[in-house]
Amino acid sequence: MSDLGDKAAKLLGGELAHESSLGGGSLSSLVRIVLADGREAIVKAGPSPLTEARMLGAIKAAGVPAPEVLALNGEMLVLEVLDNDGGLGAVWAELGGHLKHLHASQGTRYGWTEDYAFGPIPIVNRWNDDWPAFWAEHRLLCHLRYVGTSMVRRLETLCDDLSNRLPTSPAPSLLHGDLWGGNVLVSGGTVSGLIDPACYYGHGEVDIAMLMMFDQPGALFFSRYGKLEPDFEERLAIYRLWPALVHLRLFGSGYRALVERLLTELGV
Repeated sequence: MSDLGDKAAKLLGGELAHESSLGGGSLSSLVRIVLADGREAIVKAGPSPLTEARMLGAIKAAGVPAPEVLALNGEMLVLEVLDNDGGLGAVWAELGGHLKHLHASQGTRYGWTEDYAFGPIPIVNRWNDDWPAFWAEHRLLCHLRYVGTSMVRRLETLCDDLSNRLPTSPAPSLLHGDLWGGNVLVSGGTVSGLIDPACYYGHGEVDIAMLMMFDQPGALFFSRYGKLEPDFEERLAIYRLWPALVHLRLFGSGYRALVERLLTELGV
């Protein structure tokens, strides 16, 4: 048993009986614990437990399922166990409805009350009233020193033109921020919860772009979420650049081709 599980049990006021490591925690330690009194919990040690707890609270406040925070400190989050025994194929319509509710929860500016991180990579969420400027500064240009000279020029060219490619002031919707299929838990043919958020307020299409990188939501999803605005295909490519650049930095050169393909799609 790890020190993490024992500390979490003490946070819950109990004694650790069993602990098992969970897959999927590439950027944080993740274990499932069972206490001597039968209670169970998920324990996650990540970059900022308090920030993530606030993000999960914002998702739940928007009427979207997410795990309850049972306890936390500066080292870890202790979360409710949510069942996850199904695939997205059965819940596309429901997920579209949940995302519509999430994006209907809106702020007044773009950003978040605090910065966050994907492992060692900072996510800067400084407030801005100009959406293209926010996306350029905090999601694309921040990676320039890590990508090589030729890609720097292409990213700078794109960012110089973002005011012509992105809406200046879309509704500042509450975003999950890392919405891929692995962060949607499904059980019994329904969505049991969204996990591992990286929330901020921004254009709702950002979440759609991330979701469509590895999955195909299709008609059932959009029947509940609603149609995207004209010319959304180009914007989705712009929004996919951020996770592609993050993956390049986290996991290496295998993702360079993805970044280059997106830039080529965008004509830069």
